[in-house]
Amino acid sequence: MLNTNLGSIEAHFADLIWQNEPIHSRELAKLCAEEVNWKRPTAYNVLRKLCEKGIFQNNNGIVSSCISRQEFYAIRGEHLVEEAFDGSLPAFVAAFTARKKLSEREIQELTDIIHQGRSECL
Repeated sequence: MLNTNLGSIEAHFADLIWQNEPIHSRELAKLCAEEVNWKRPTAYNVLRKLCEKGIFQNNNGIVSSCISRQEFYAIRGEHLVEEAFDGSLPAFVAAFTARKKLSEREIQELTDIIHQGRSECL
């Protein structure tokens, strides 16, 4: 089962992989040394944890994703709505918009998404 719980360091590391995949684990370790000043063992440890979570795979030193960044964050969003708002998307949107005013463009984008979702259900 996919584990979407990531700390900020793991999330940054995951983004590095998604941006550069497929990538050899040695190249990934070098990239981490440049980007976040990590030693090779740290990069390999975090990679191992993300592979165990089912997000990435390391086959013969070639690291690639098991799930796209977009799919990952969609699942994470679904978990948030399920856990924090009892699965109610309207409750999530109400809570979100109580603190942040939506622009006309955002409202139109949401309306388009709703209409697209409705037409797919018919």
